Amino acid sequence: MTIQEIATGLVDLLRSGYFEKAQKTFLAEDVVSIEPNGSIFPQETEGLSNILQNGANFRANIDKVNHLEISDPLVTDNTIAILFSFEADTSDKGRISFKEVCVFLVKGEKIFQEIYYY
Repeated sequence: MTIQEIATGLVDLLRSGYFEKAQKTFLAEDVVSIEPNGSIFPQETEGLSNILQNGANFRANIDKVNHLEISDPLVTDNTIAILFSFEADTSDKGRISFKEVCVFLVKGEKIFQEIYYY
């Protein structure tokens, strides 16, 4: 699978709302997720199972998604970048809204690091 195919598959799943499927399909088992602001998720999470748990906990509190927009991917030899815009009503924090740049580093056919810039 080429990096362009990975990027296209990732964006297609995310746009369809299949976040967990996207993670299980494209993230390496030893992936590292970095959230420099640490506002919604921990600043650093190691391992696919921990990332999946963070996502499940987040989604469990979503009452309604009001807006979801994901850009076409920008692709280089080993990097994918997308713009992600999201707004939802949640049971624990009320209405949340954020825009971020998501950068995914790829080795082989798997994402081994993801960094989210708010």
